[in-house]
Amino acid sequence: MNLSQAAQDYLKTIYRITEDGGRATTNQLAKELDIKPASVTGMVQKMAKCDPPLVAYRKHQGVVLTAVGKHAALEMIRHHRLIETFLHEKLGYDWDEVHEEADRLEHVISEEMGIRIAEILGHPERDPHGHIIPTIDLETKLTTEFPLAALAVGQTAVIRHVNDEDPAILRWLAGHNLRPGTTLKFITIIDDGCHRIQTDEGHLDLPLSVVDSIHVDLI
Repeated sequence: MNLSQAAQDYLKTIYRITEDGGRATTNQLAKELDIKPASVTGMVQKMAKCDPPLVAYRKHQGVVLTAVGKHAALEMIRHHRLIETFLHEKLGYDWDEVHEEADRLEHVISEEMGIRIAEILGHPERDPHGHIIPTIDLETKLTTEFPLAALAVGQTAVIRHVNDEDPAILRWLAGHNLRPGTTLKFITIIDDGCHRIQTDEGHLDLPLSVVDSIHVDLI
């Protein structure tokens, strides 16, 4: 199915919002995509009328992906994360530089190119930010990862993935050696919701914006 870049972006965003269950609202999509809610409504209605439908939409009840829509979304996510990994590992891009490049390139590479990139990289399971890369069959592994903000005081965890949309936060994390695989212990909450953690390098105070970008797993 040939999809416009806009439709592909909608599918990816709906998948991200609904990945853990529930439905995506038009207001959520409008905020994520920086588009007026009325325009979002028109687009999801159009996608619901595709043959076959890409989404299931009910007024005032939000939108979910159909099986066809989910398949297309996972293809885009696979391409995006493979491109990020290729740029980082083979072309020397820093991890804060790859997201926007991948956003542009994901729409134009073929499935065959995606397969070849995966082969060159040795079929990686995660991208530079720790996100799981869907397999060639578009399967994703179940994980027990959860937001750092949900970690209890005194618990120890390992960083599994970080949000990749904000380059400034990624540079902050890299500057403090906080990457997927880093072990940390949650010490306490201090002023303005900042989290004090302990790593092998000592104590570190994380701004709330950084806390919200990190997902961990207990160890």
